[in-house]
Amino acid sequence: MSGHKETGPGLPPYFNISPDKAMADLPPSVGTADLARIAGACTAGRNDLAARGLDETGARRLRPFSTWEITRYLIPVAPAHFRRVLRQNPDLPQGISETDGGAKWFTLDEVLRLRAHFGQEGSKAKEYLPYRPAGLPAKVVAVANFKGGVGKTSTCAHLAMSAALDGYRVLVIDLDSQGSMTSIFGGRPADEWDTVFPLLARHYATHLRAENQRRLDRGETPLPLDDTLTDALEVQAGDVIHKTHWPNIDLIGAQLNLYWSEFQIPVWRMNARGWKLWDALSEALEQGGVLDQYDLIFLDTPPALGYLTINGLAAADILLVPVGASFVEFDSTGRFFDMLHATFSSIEEGENIAARALGRPELSFAWDAVQAVITRFDAAQQAEMANLMQTYMGGTLSPYRQDFTALIGQAGESVNGIYEADYRDFNRDTYARGRATFDETYAAFKRLLVGIWRREERAAQDVAAQ
Repeated sequence: MSGHKETGPGLPPYFNISPDKAMADLPPSVGTADLARIAGACTAGRNDLAARGLDETGARRLRPFSTWEITRYLIPVAPAHFRRVLRQNPDLPQGISETDGGAKWFTLDEVLRLRAHFGQEGSKAKEYLPYRPAGLPAKVVAVANFKGGVGKTSTCAHLAMSAALDGYRVLVIDLDSQGSMTSIFGGRPADEWDTVFPLLARHYATHLRAENQRRLDRGETPLPLDDTLTDALEVQAGDVIHKTHWPNIDLIGAQLNLYWSEFQIPVWRMNARGWKLWDALSEALEQGGVLDQYDLIFLDTPPALGYLTINGLAAADILLVPVGASFVEFDSTGRFFDMLHATFSSIEEGENIAARALGRPELSFAWDAVQAVITRFDAAQQAEMANLMQTYMGGTLSPYRQDFTALIGQAGESVNGIYEADYRDFNRDTYARGRATFDETYAAFKRLLVGIWRREERAAQDVAAQ
């Protein structure tokens, strides 16, 4: 066997591999303790990458925005008029120049103040402030798919950033115990009590307490509330919401211990069959007043249809499904929708048997919109597949396709979103193309959002008129 040679010229690399050399190249076997070492190395590397976006206090810092960016992307005014307004209003933020006579740079906080000024004093024909009907709650948007690698988290993060740059107040909720979204926004939950877990536990504990009162009224022994449930009753939604380095994006983060929810929730459900576990997140947001504090709430879900995903999808008004233009991803997405149908129709069927018997309203899940969007699109290689997907999915698939550009990859490597990347670090055309694909993604989403809000606004007006 020792006579075997490594691959020669012209042969594929998997021919003539020497068993002896392969054995000699083997690393030591891996034990349980080594897994902790590998995890520690990854954590150190992750912290090093994340630290490159930190300020002197150790917190994430959002870069400033130039006059060019503001007038091109954020506030629809000509640069000359923008500068003129600043000169006429010295109480407004004036920006900071990095060099004498250089371009002015503004924090996003200052941009939001400037937008508010233009919204109040500027032309009413221009959209300085984003459309948001008064009196309506925040819209909850879940971004979900089983398939990994389709850009689920990056799409969710960039939509949240787009909405924030547009002037909306945004809450991001990370339901994935891997915590990728949390890392993007600089969150560092210490344990599961700094995630959505206590909100779910509180919902169950509240149900159990009410059920125990009914049991006592019937002369039955109440079910015990353990320390976890007792502690959860003291937690409010605001206790787990944290500020981020974006002034108008807040975060409920995730970390590895959140995964235990997937084991704990079915145990609770077994103990109390009447507990509507799918309502836990939506009711926690509603009862905590969260829906009135924000304009948009984005949910990043795990790549599996577990209990956390079910909670996210049940709470959502809008469901966005990122999908790649390939046979495997198209097939996987079809199975995803099939499982959604099976899961939610099963919940409806189970609940409605009892509802019909008791003469109560029947349960029926509904979403304002469900839309798939092609991500990481390569027009040269995937146009035919994308067209086929469009033919079969029709209006469910957005006609807009999110291109993959160099900027997307580079932004991901630096733990920054595209909107956090400084355009001076890139070729101007590269930056414009990379940003344009996410701007178009947000525009397609915003058309859905604005249409839904207008429909609800008109419905409320019709009711008031009657």
